Amino acid sequence: MLAIAAAIVFALALLFDLADVSSDAINNGTLTVLGLLLIALHFAGVGASTAWRPRRSGRRR
Repeated sequence: MLAIAAAIVFALALLFDLADVSSDAINNGTLTVLGLLLIALHFAGVGASTAWRPRRSGRRR
């Protein structure tokens, strides 16, 4: 989920760069750093939908 959000942020940064849109608070550098943060959180496993469960060793009955 965070990787999708990062892709959207990078797409917005690209559109802002192509349209030459800028403001004082949000610029292309800010959006790029936000996208990199979201990718790093995704790689770290934050927001993962599956819980890690240890497997049982042995036979199932």
